[in-house]
Amino acid sequence: MFVILDTQDAPPVIASAPAARPRRALSRRVGRIAAPYLYLAPALVLLVVWTYQPLAQALQLSTYSWNLLPTSPMRSVGSANYERLVGLPAFWASVRRTGVLIAGLLPFTVGLPVLIALASRRVGARARTIYHALIFAPFLVAPVAAAAVWRWLLHPRTGFVDSVLGSQRNWVYDARTAHWVIIGITGWQLLGFAVLVVWAGLAGISGDYDEAARVDGASAGQIRRWITLPLLSPTLVFLILTTVLLSPTLTFPLIDTMTQGGPAQATTNIYYLLYEYAFHSFDAGMSAAAGVLMFVGFGVVAAGLVWISEKVAFHDD
Repeated sequence: MFVILDTQDAPPVIASAPAARPRRALSRRVGRIAAPYLYLAPALVLLVVWTYQPLAQALQLSTYSWNLLPTSPMRSVGSANYERLVGLPAFWASVRRTGVLIAGLLPFTVGLPVLIALASRRVGARARTIYHALIFAPFLVAPVAAAAVWRWLLHPRTGFVDSVLGSQRNWVYDARTAHWVIIGITGWQLLGFAVLVVWAGLAGISGDYDEAARVDGASAGQIRRWITLPLLSPTLVFLILTTVLLSPTLTFPLIDTMTQGGPAQATTNIYYLLYEYAFHSFDAGMSAAAGVLMFVGFGVVAAGLVWISEKVAFHDD
């Protein structure tokens, strides 16, 4: 403590330097603690506004009966929408088609990308860049444009595919082939993205493992089987997770442009079904209930895959 006196006999001004230091230290500590949250605040606000708030509104809407008309009152029905939904054969058929869709896309997003990425390791650096660019190009094509081109290619009389195969099958509007057409086009678009992801995973694997295995007399096939693929497993789990979560969404533009869910609902998956309930049947409650069940189902699958990914990563470490 010290006292400062002026020359005009004014009252003494008492300054406490030691007491000011703890306040400055406290403010710095608060600033350090609050700084990360201030940086995260914009992302958290957007996450709440665009994700959690619509999810809460969908959950609330799933307990009402409403035909989307502003002049029509919303009538609370409790869990009746869920009871109606799980009792509909169309719902379970769409779930089954969604499972078939995911299973059909896995060779395009996991199997073929691994083979292509391993084969491209033998290609020179410059040629490899062109090689990857050509494979990635279909991913950049707009789904609606791809649907228009493929519908022309698959035309039963004038299409390129039928002229090559010598058949006159109506690939898009045949219930036996329509779903596989959607799977094939979606896989064609996702193949390049998956190859680049696998290539990034291979680039993260040190070459010391291969050299040490060659010194021990391991063959190229043994190195791929026992070293490369196990170290690549986190990348493969990520691709499986991406396929499970995004495939119903990515196929929506193709289905809506090419088949509108037909023929005979052969291409209607769970994502397109909730769209039909909302904008074809004008049953907002059923659509919201389907969306909530889809969210819960995919959430459980995603949690399981994340758990497997963590176990695989821990095992690799």
